[in-house]
Amino acid sequence: MQDFTNDSSGHQSTISLAFLRLSQKLQKFLDDITPFRTARWIAAFVIVFLFMIRIIMLQGWYIITYALGIYHLNLFIAFLTPKIDPAMEEYEDDSGPSLPTRANEEFRPFIRRLPEFKFWYSVVKSTLLSIFLTFFQLFDVPVFWPILVLYFIILFCITMKRQIMHMIRYRYLPFTHSKPKYQGHDESGKLPIIPEKLVPVVTQNVT
Repeated sequence: MQDFTNDSSGHQSTISLAFLRLSQKLQKFLDDITPFRTARWIAAFVIVFLFMIRIIMLQGWYIITYALGIYHLNLFIAFLTPKIDPAMEEYEDDSGPSLPTRANEEFRPFIRRLPEFKFWYSVVKSTLLSIFLTFFQLFDVPVFWPILVLYFIILFCITMKRQIMHMIRYRYLPFTHSKPKYQGHDESGKLPIIPEKLVPVVTQNVT
C-alpha cells in the first residue's frame, strides 16, 4: 500500500514538474515576442482569418463564431476604456488625482483597463480555442446565422456609440503616441545654442 502511494505521488510530481517547465517555456516565449507589436497583431489577424475561412468552408459552427465575436468586442471595449473610469471620479473626493482637462496641465498617458499585450493574448487564445472546437460536431448547434449577424452588427453599433459618447464627454483619447511638446523647447530635444555675444566674459585682474 505504501509503494502504491509513493508511485502515485511520484507520478503527480512528474506531471506537475512537466507542466511547470511547459509554463516557463511559454512565459519565456511570450516575454521574447512582447516588443514585436506589429508582428504579433499580424499573426493574430492571420489566425482570425484562418478561423473565418474554416467556418465558411464547413458551413457550420455559427454559434461558436457569434460567441467569439462577442468576446472580441468585449475585449476591444476594455482596451478602449481607461483603467480608472472618469464617471466614477465624479462621486469621489476632489482632492484625489484626476485626468488633465487643459493643455497647460501635467501630461498623463492613457492607462487602459485592458493592456495591449493582454488584449492580443486573449484574442489569440480565444481564436485558437474556437478553431479547436470546430473539430467536434457537438458544438455545431443549428441556428439561423443571418439573425446572429444582424444582432451582432446592432450590438456593435450600440456599444461603440456608447463608448464614443463616453470619450467625448470626458475628453480623452484611448491612444497615446508620445508626450506632447511644449513651447520653448527645441524639436530636436537639444538645448538651445546661446550666441557668443550673450555669454558674459569673466575677466580676472592679474596682479
